[in-house]
Amino acid sequence: MPDTRLIAIDWGTTSARAYWLDGGGRIVDERNAPLGIQKIIDRDFAGALARLCGELPSGVPLLACGMIGSRQGWIETPYRDCPAGFGAIAAMLTVVPGTRVHIVPGLICRDRNRVPDVMRGEETQLFGALPDDLRGRRAVVLPGTHSKWAIVSDSGIETFATFMTGELYAVLREHSILGRLVAPGHDASALERGLRHSLREDAALSHDLFSARTLALTGVLAPAGITDYLSGLLLGAEIAAARVWLAQHQLASAAVALVGDAMLSERYRSALAVAAIDATLGPTDAAARGLWRIAKHAGIMK
Repeated sequence: MPDTRLIAIDWGTTSARAYWLDGGGRIVDERNAPLGIQKIIDRDFAGALARLCGELPSGVPLLACGMIGSRQGWIETPYRDCPAGFGAIAAMLTVVPGTRVHIVPGLICRDRNRVPDVMRGEETQLFGALPDDLRGRRAVVLPGTHSKWAIVSDSGIETFATFMTGELYAVLREHSILGRLVAPGHDASALERGLRHSLREDAALSHDLFSARTLALTGVLAPAGITDYLSGLLLGAEIAAARVWLAQHQLASAAVALVGDAMLSERYRSALAVAAIDATLGPTDAAARGLWRIAKHAGIMK
C-alpha cells in the first residue's frame, strides 16, 4: 500500500482485523478474517498473519493488540499495572522473535479488596478513544462479551472493571431453563421491563433471573420477549453495579462514552438512558487509532 507506515492489527479470540495506516495515521486499507487465536491450528500464527495481510511491505513495522498477546496467543506479553499512560504501554511492547511484529501488553488493576481484573485489546481502544483535548477524568464503557468500564484521564487509564454480561446472556439463553420457552422476535418493552427490574433498590439478580421463566409461564411475558427481558435484567444489573463503582471513584454523576460495535453501543445507550445516565458514542476506529498512538510513543515507525 502507498505510504504505509504501520500495519496495525486488532487480533482477538475469534477474528483479526488489520489496518494499513499512512504517515498521518489514516486508514488506507483494512482486512478482516476469522483468524482469532481460537481458530489457529498448531499455533501457526505466522501462517495466519500471511493469510490476513498477504505480502508485507518491506520495512514496515506491525503492531498488534488483543488476545494474540495472551498465554494462548503467539507470545505472552506481561500485564502493565494501572494507572498506565502511553509511555508506560509503549515501553513494554513485546517483539515476536524473528518478526517485525510488536505486541501491546495487557493491563491489570486491583479493586478495593485487592482482587485483580485484566484486559487485553481494550486498553488500545481506550487509548484510541481519548480525545486530544481531554481535561480531567471521564468514564468510558466498552460493551461486549466481557464489558469493560474504565476511568481515563489526560494521563491515561486509571482503573477499570469487567462485567461478564454478554457471556452470561449467551450461557443462560443457550444452556439454562430460561431459554426453553423462547420464541423468535424482539420486544423493546420487555427489554425496558427487565432493565427497570434490575435497577430497583432491592434487586437480587440470581432471584430475578427466574422471573424470565415465571413471567412467561403465567402469560405476563410473551415468548418473543423473553430474550429481551433477560438481556434487560443483565444490562440493568451491570449498570447498577457500575454506578456504585463509579461513585467509589468520585464519578457518580458523570456521563459516559461508549466505544465499540455500533449496534451494541446503541443498545447500551438506550439502557443507560433508562438509568438516567447520559452517554455519547466514541470513535468507530478506536483500535486503529490507539495502535497508531502507541506506535508513535514507542518510536517503532521510521
